[in-house]
Amino acid sequence: MVVREKILDMVVSCFKRHGAKGLDTPAFELKEMLTEKYGEDSMLIYDLKDQGGELLSLRYDLTVPFARYLAMNKVKKMKRYHVGKVWRRESPTIVQGRYREFCQCDFDIAGQFDPMIPDAECLKIMCEILSGLQLGDFLIKVNDRRILDGIFAVCGIPESKFHAICSSIDKLDKMSWKDVRHEMVAKKGLAPEVADRIGDYVQCHGGVSLVEQMFQDSELSQNQHALEGLRDLKLLFEYLTLFGVAEKISFDLSLARGLDYYTGVIYEAVLLQTSARAGEEPLNVGSVAAGGRYDGLVGMFDPKGHKVPCVGLSIGVERIFSIVEQRMKNVGEKIRTTETEVFVATPQKNFLQERLKLIAELWDAGIKAELMYKNNPKLLTQLRYCENMGIPLMVIIGEQELKEGVIKLRSVASREEVAIKRENLVAEIQKRLSES
Repeated sequence: MVVREKILDMVVSCFKRHGAKGLDTPAFELKEMLTEKYGEDSMLIYDLKDQGGELLSLRYDLTVPFARYLAMNKVKKMKRYHVGKVWRRESPTIVQGRYREFCQCDFDIAGQFDPMIPDAECLKIMCEILSGLQLGDFLIKVNDRRILDGIFAVCGIPESKFHAICSSIDKLDKMSWKDVRHEMVAKKGLAPEVADRIGDYVQCHGGVSLVEQMFQDSELSQNQHALEGLRDLKLLFEYLTLFGVAEKISFDLSLARGLDYYTGVIYEAVLLQTSARAGEEPLNVGSVAAGGRYDGLVGMFDPKGHKVPCVGLSIGVERIFSIVEQRMKNVGEKIRTTETEVFVATPQKNFLQERLKLIAELWDAGIKAELMYKNNPKLLTQLRYCENMGIPLMVIIGEQELKEGVIKLRSVASREEVAIKRENLVAEIQKRLSES
């Protein structure tokens, strides 16, 4: 929890720095709200048992509930963040931080604005968070659904198969092109020569120069969808250069993002494990953040079909938690699980009442303090507890101290002790804590 809270604090403070307001939505939604929004992944939704005619499901992500909220409340413009749990019936792999219940951190900008300005800010936020968490080198792959649709059309794929082929291409980060090609031909009925043409495109990746290269593609530049996507990406790269993050972004034609609701720019951040030997491809540790533009989703929930354009991102914090925890284990870093600053101890019997009075004074002064829940604890046990828990200060009260109206203040690490007048104790502790 300590690691999680630290990471979540960092993520949320970044969202707030960019002017987002917080929002929360229920853990479950009406089943019909969630169906047909996630493509092939719809089978991973947890359905709740029917208890009287209301069919409900646990939310699969935070994006669809956000779109439903905007439509229901007729909100046309909003910049919001949401941290919450989501549920997916997939096979969990603990090592990779893949669970059936996990936390998502989302940031979205809803509203009609000039092209690519909000989209560029979302990518900037991703860079700020991933740099701030010091996870090592990362790369953000960017593509556009319209460019993909254009490629499919140019290669001769019937529109009815766009989504199916898209979810196959989405597996290219986990499977080889050979296996993906086999799935498209054998399972999804694509002609082998069409699959090969797609292969020529989706194996390309580069920077803004690749965008220029695609403009020169005689067939692709004739396709209206692809042209719009390319124009937007060119503009996006201009803004990313101004934000100083363009070198972290790669235009990658294999990026498909399996979710059905994306309509424009899509992106995914991956951590790069630097390989030991020079000249080798960096290993892909997996996706730690992703997002994109979904201009049609809100309209699906509006009775009149009014659209609210949206763009957003999701930080895969579970994945990040497991990476950070693993690192700490590797370097043997010990983490304090509590924040106790002072331990109230006694070397003698029958001092419980004095300890209780003393600790109440500390609590009332806002100092984080603990004592042992025993009438007559041994001093050694109390000292060991402080050392094991990493508590920096100890206050000791016994017969001698009581007689002289003082309290012994002990630094646990250096083992130095000083006698402090009872009335000055709180001020002295606060002074020491502010210096540490």
